Amino acid sequence: PFDQRLILRIAPAVAKAAMDSGVATRPITDMDAYMDRLNRFVFRSGLVMKPIFAAAKESPCKRVIFADGEDERVLRAAQILIEDGIAEPTLIGRPSVVETRLKRFGLDIQPDKDFRLVDPQDDPRYRDYVDLLVKQAGRRGITPEAARTLVRTNPTVIAALAMVRGEADAMICGLEG
Repeated sequence: PFDQRLILRIAPAVAKAAMDSGVATRPITDMDAYMDRLNRFVFRSGLVMKPIFAAAKESPCKRVIFADGEDERVLRAAQILIEDGIAEPTLIGRPSVVETRLKRFGLDIQPDKDFRLVDPQDDPRYRDYVDLLVKQAGRRGITPEAARTLVRTNPTVIAALAMVRGEADAMICGLEG
């Protein structure tokens, strides 16, 4: 699929090359204003979202954990967050699935280099998460056995426990199930 953000990279590069070579009939005097116009064109919600993106870039709360890390929308969002310096994503998902989908969708980010990847089947914090879940929800009927199952199979539970432990500043979940 066509990535609309390419317009924000290609059009200014072409305009600059045209100006530098002297073929531009109307040179751009204010590149920032030109970029703003392109941004509004590409992202129709630009006027509404621009202050939100600016605030997110300035926020000290950068660590965002995504429960549905294997979902295409999450993978694309993670790339945007990384490229634009908005947040440091952590994705929950099976490494083989995430890596396959990154390649399939042509995304240029890598686990453990650009973002953290939590494998629900093999995470060193597994026991800590189980103990915390039993401590937090044991009075509501969560047994140690149920907690072990939830921590292995429910990425939303893993993300919530990471939040409680202070490993993330924000959690995004609910895309699947």
